[in-house]
Amino acid sequence: MKRKGAKLGQHFLTAPGIARAVGVAAGVEPGVAVLEIGPGRGILTNELLELGGKVIAVEKDSALVEHLKERFREAIDLGVLTIVEDDVRNVSLSSLGLEKHSFVLAANIPYYITGEIIRTFLSTEMQPKRIALLVQREVAERIARDKKESILSLSVKAYGTPKYVKTVSRGSFSPAPSVDSAILSIDNISNDFFSDFHEDDFFKVVKAGFAAKRKMLAGNLTAIAPREKIERAFQKCGLDRKIRAEDVSLEEWGRLVTALW
Repeated sequence: MKRKGAKLGQHFLTAPGIARAVGVAAGVEPGVAVLEIGPGRGILTNELLELGGKVIAVEKDSALVEHLKERFREAIDLGVLTIVEDDVRNVSLSSLGLEKHSFVLAANIPYYITGEIIRTFLSTEMQPKRIALLVQREVAERIARDKKESILSLSVKAYGTPKYVKTVSRGSFSPAPSVDSAILSIDNISNDFFSDFHEDDFFKVVKAGFAAKRKMLAGNLTAIAPREKIERAFQKCGLDRKIRAEDVSLEEWGRLVTALW
């Protein structure tokens, strides 16, 4: 029989040193407001508090909520920890007293919602100042280290600066996942990249560009623009007509969107 944590996609962190590294990567220091997603048994919560953070921990498992309330009764009484029983995807950040760039986000989240959490907190009006997450090593590599771009990497880089902080072995969790993890941080979060065009237009072009990965970018874009317009845009941006989407940098995508729209 599978353990409950594994069934829910939860792999509870058991290494305090890794938890501390996540907190440091998130920029937690005395007085900093921290939103923690899925605190589980509280190992990360403890390190965030030790670093001096003022923590809001959102946990949807009622049994874990009771455990956290008991374990951190003193911190709750002191007003440095608030436990919220809910799915963070249903929570209004303003209802938690958070404002744009007024807090950092730190979390060890189930792998299957990694992409959704990253998209949600980068594109929300209530953007955190910095994010630090435990994610699959492959995902962190793809976002922060891979020389080839992807929809995922561009979706992160358009809002901030990703960094591969540290590899985390599967033995640092219980139950142990089948793959290694990594700490991924995202800093300098803002909407500045979208000052010359709308986010929707950017992602429309990017998604079209990656529709058929093995095909050339120009051919893929014919699904959303006339070929003549695409050729003019490529000339204006100095892009090779045979280039593939994965070889186009974030800055080049921005120029291309501006030229097409």
